[in-house]
Amino acid sequence: MKPIKLIFILWITMATCIACNSDSTDDNQQPEVLNPLEAYTELNVSYGSDSDQVFDLYLPANRSLSTKTLILVHGGGWSAGDKEDMDAFKDFILDQLPNYAIVNMNYRLADENNQAYPMQIDDITSVIDFMAENENYYTISDAIGFVGVSAGAHLSLLWSYGFDTEQQTEMVCSVVGPTNFTDPAYLENTNPILQALLNNLGIDTSVPYLEEISPYHRATSASPPTILFYGGEDPLVPTTQGTAMQSKLAELNVTHEFTLYPNEGHGWVGLNLLDTSLKLKAFIETHL
Repeated sequence: MKPIKLIFILWITMATCIACNSDSTDDNQQPEVLNPLEAYTELNVSYGSDSDQVFDLYLPANRSLSTKTLILVHGGGWSAGDKEDMDAFKDFILDQLPNYAIVNMNYRLADENNQAYPMQIDDITSVIDFMAENENYYTISDAIGFVGVSAGAHLSLLWSYGFDTEQQTEMVCSVVGPTNFTDPAYLENTNPILQALLNNLGIDTSVPYLEEISPYHRATSASPPTILFYGGEDPLVPTTQGTAMQSKLAELNVTHEFTLYPNEGHGWVGLNLLDTSLKLKAFIETHL
């Protein structure tokens, strides 16, 4: 009886260990694909080694490999700001455009040792590469649209016009985004605060460099549909930044819409914000 009892104890011990190992694997192993029938939110997804290289991800329920992604890019003069600044846009999209995925991204901020360009363009590329590498896991397509504000609008336009080598961008929205750094309104400005912001892009003032960082000079006939919103009394982004971009897109036969609010500054609320929201929603639904 003793040998039988010993074998029984060994068998129980082995079975217990196998069960423990199995449970441990199940707890730690990432599923091959997220359930596409369920909505999914993940905050501060890391796409690089820097603490600022994170984004918030919102995936809709009942998504498929045709589900497209809106990328939100905050402003802050290239040296400040946070993805939380885009929460109003994020909440609007979640409520009014619930079939789209959302990436609300942070990017590395410019400082005295790190200029914005090309660092922040590289960060957008890293986010898009990350999403492309995980599109089967998330169950989304590789098609994207941008909504950017101020400096974030500049980055959205610049990446879409000059760096989208795979032509993934199907629409881009600029809210008070700078577009042309060869504009005399910038080159000849005497505002030290404005100049300090512009210096975040680099101290190279040569025309070739200024054209390289200007969406106005990077636009082509293949540029994606673009919607532009500007304020006529904006102290940071002259009206010419919007009107010149509109003219350039028209010259190139690029699908676009342009709205100028004559009495608004670097942002607005009330009825004009409602107007922006309705126009943006229709534009996204049409082109993305």
